Amino acid sequence: NGCFWHGHEGCKYFVWPKNNADFWKNIDIENDTVILSGGDGTLNRFINANKEFTLPQNLFYYPSGSGNDFKNDVAKNSSDLIPLHKYIDDLPCVIINGKTSYFINGIGYGIDGYCCEVGDKLREKSNKPVNYTAIAIKGILFHFQSVNAKVTVDGVTKEYKRVWIAPTMKGKCYGGGMIMAPQQDRL
Repeated sequence: NGCFWHGHEGCKYFVWPKNNADFWKNIDIENDTVILSGGDGTLNRFINANKEFTLPQNLFYYPSGSGNDFKNDVAKNSSDLIPLHKYIDDLPCVIINGKTSYFINGIGYGIDGYCCEVGDKLREKSNKPVNYTAIAIKGILFHFQSVNAKVTVDGVTKEYKRVWIAPTMKGKCYGGGMIMAPQQDRL
């Protein structure tokens, strides 16, 4: 549910554009400022929805989500807008069933993916905060089943049995503060 704010003469505030191509054709990439506001999910959605476009030099992020792992990793004690280009120009991707998806913090499969799926369903039904820890505990005890996985990294494929979680990290944390890769440097 993030939004764009396009700042130049005649400022405009946009909820997520219905057509990204129409939005970007009206932006002067050299002079206009665009601010993306939302959480980690909005940031990830933005990256994947706009990968094919030349983005403006003045592209900033204003974190307003619930977890803000990206903000806490790159500008923990700052309330300034975060310039995005150095963080989004060279992102890792995953390819699942032929679809390429880029990610800015981390991407995980297994119990964490299950928790995100259940959390999204709960969020559709209520405005109450989602308790991912409770979802994970219930999932481990009752609902989630480990799976076999084939993982390819740098062209090397390995197979694993009874996989509970398989994260790949660009940043230090995901999931609202779970520090999965404390030594990771996203740059």
